[in-house]
Amino acid sequence: MSEPLPRPAAFGRQMLAAIAASEGRRRRRKRDTTPDAIGLDLKRQLLEDLVREDPDPEAFAAWLAARCIGPGSGGLRAMARSILEEWQMAASSREFRDWLHHGAPSDDAGGGR
Repeated sequence: MSEPLPRPAAFGRQMLAAIAASEGRRRRRKRDTTPDAIGLDLKRQLLEDLVREDPDPEAFAAWLAARCIGPGSGGLRAMARSILEEWQMAASSREFRDWLHHGAPSDDAGGGR
């Protein structure tokens, strides 16, 4: 018997917490990380909308797709696809769900040495 899908809002909150590790890595890079920051900002905005709106799990993919309609939305589409892939991983991987549930621990989360 498969486990029910988590609520998208719960997944979104967990993913927002996981972004802290990405921010730590980005800040320590010795190159211009402006494109990384733009991508993370797009992803953060989608996740914040997800937490606020909490679509039904069965409608999650359509909810993401609806946010990517329009000109100039290539970056947004890329981040939506990333979120959808992470959602699918959370649905199929107990280990990934546990990692998210525990706050996505990472050596990078603290911002480095």
